[in-house]
Amino acid sequence: MQERERGADFNSEVTRRRFLQAAGGATAWIAFGGTLGCEPAPRARATAASAPAGKAWNFRSRPDLHPPVIQVTTQARDTAPGYIFIAPKNGPEEAGPGQDGCMILGNDGQPVWLRLLQNEDMDVMNFRAQEYKGETVLTWWEGLHTGYGQGEYVIFDHSYREIARLRAGNGYEGDHHEFLITPEDTALITIYSKVQRDLSGVGGPVDGIVLDGIVQELDIETGEVLFEWHSLEHVGLDESYTKPYDYFHINSIDLYDENHLLISSRNTCTVYKIDRKTGEVVWRLGGKKSDFEMGPGTRTTFQHDARRRPDGIVTIFDNGYVNKAKQSRGIMVEVDEDAMSAKLAREYTYPGKLLCETQGNVQVLPNGNVFVGWGSEPVYSEFDDDGKLLFSAAFPTESESYRAFRLPWSGQPADNPAIVAELAADDKVTIYASWNGATEVATWQVLAGSAPDQLEPLASAPHQGFETVITVRTTESYVGLEAINGSGKVLGTTSAIKPEHRT
Repeated sequence: MQERERGADFNSEVTRRRFLQAAGGATAWIAFGGTLGCEPAPRARATAASAPAGKAWNFRSRPDLHPPVIQVTTQARDTAPGYIFIAPKNGPEEAGPGQDGCMILGNDGQPVWLRLLQNEDMDVMNFRAQEYKGETVLTWWEGLHTGYGQGEYVIFDHSYREIARLRAGNGYEGDHHEFLITPEDTALITIYSKVQRDLSGVGGPVDGIVLDGIVQELDIETGEVLFEWHSLEHVGLDESYTKPYDYFHINSIDLYDENHLLISSRNTCTVYKIDRKTGEVVWRLGGKKSDFEMGPGTRTTFQHDARRRPDGIVTIFDNGYVNKAKQSRGIMVEVDEDAMSAKLAREYTYPGKLLCETQGNVQVLPNGNVFVGWGSEPVYSEFDDDGKLLFSAAFPTESESYRAFRLPWSGQPADNPAIVAELAADDKVTIYASWNGATEVATWQVLAGSAPDQLEPLASAPHQGFETVITVRTTESYVGLEAINGSGKVLGTTSAIKPEHRT
C-alpha cells in the first residue's frame, strides 16, 4: 500500500490499510452504515455541539471560546452565498452572555471563526471581509468605545495571521465608525476630535467643546495621511438637530466616484457628497439644507451607512427618530443630479417593526438580495429585491452588532485542529473536534493506535458545526484526527492524545 505524508504532530508516516488491519484489535462503533474491512473507513456516530438560545457556547475542544448563541428565527431560503460577519458587543450598561469579538457564522447560527476578546473594556466593531492587494482579507476596528472610538484598524489574511495594524495619523485617535479599503489599497477612516468653540450662537457656552468629524485617507503600508477633511471647516453647527457637543456624528464614508466621497452625518440627518481633493461640499441630501427636492419617504432621521451603488442608487439605513418613527428602514434612493431630485426606489422593514436607536447597515448582495444589520436591535436579516424576508437571526437581547454583513470567505488556519477525547463505558470514546476558521473541512478521519507514531484510520465522520462530537469504540491507547476536504485532501492533523475520563 502506498504511503502518504502525515502532519508533523504525528512524527511519522502512517500507512493506509484495510480497516481490520488498521484497527489492530480495536473495534469501531459504526452508526451510519459501512462494513468492517471495507475502504473507505466506516462512518462514525457524529453530532454538532449545541447550546440553548440566549446563552453562551461552551466547547470541549476550545474551552477558551464562549461566544453568544445565535438563534435563527427565519430559516434561510433563496439566500445569497457567503458567510455572515458580525461583532457582538454588550449594549450600554448591559452584560450579556458570552465574549465580545469577531464572529463568522453559517446560516444555521453555528460559528465558523471566532476571535473573542478577553478584555471586557475593549470592543470590536465593523468586522467584515474586504479586498487588499488583490486578496480577500478580514478587517475590523478594536479599541475603547465611549460613544466614539479610540483604537486601531486590523487586517488579517486568509490564515488568520495579522498582516497590518493601522492607526489614525496626525496625532488623532481612530474611531470605529468606518474602515473602508479603497481600490488604491488606501484606508478611509473616521475620527472624532474635541475642539474648543464658541457655541453661544447655537445655545451652548462661549467656551464650549464640540466634536469635529474627521475623515482621513491613509496609505496602509506607511500610515501616511493622504487626505484629511474636517466637518467644522465645511458644515455649520446650525445644520445639527442635536445639542452642539456632538453636532455632526460622522458614521460612514463611501467612495461616490473616483473624485468624490459620500459621508453620512447622523446628527445633521444629511448625506454629503464631498470633493476628494478640495474637501468642498458638492451637495447635501436631506437635512435642513438639502440641495435636492426630497420625494416621499426619502428623508432620513439619524441615519447610518450611506453607500453609492454603481447604478447611482444610494442605500441608507434610516434609524428614525425613536419618539416618532414606527420602525427603522433600509432604503434605496434614486438620486438625480441633473434634476436635483431624490426618489424612494425601495424600502426594507422587519416584520416585527424594529426601531433601532443607533447603528445599523444595508448591504446589497450580488444576486440582488439585501442584507440588513439592525444595529442596536440584536437582529440581522436578508430580504429579496422586493422586500420579502428570506432569513433572519438574533443574538441575546443584551447584545448588539454595529454592522452585519454577508460575504464570501475561505479560511485555512495556520494552527492545527483541536481535539479532546473522553473515555466512557464499553470501550466507547467520545471525541470533540474543532478547527477554528477552517471553511473547507468536509470529514473528520479518526485515527487510533497503541502509540503516537502508530496511528491508523479507524472511522470517519462528517464535519458538523464548529465542534463535531464523534463517538467510536476502540481499545487503543491513542487517538487523533485528520481534517479532510471534499476532494479527499488532508488539510490538517491534530496531535495524538490519550482518551481520559471526564472530570
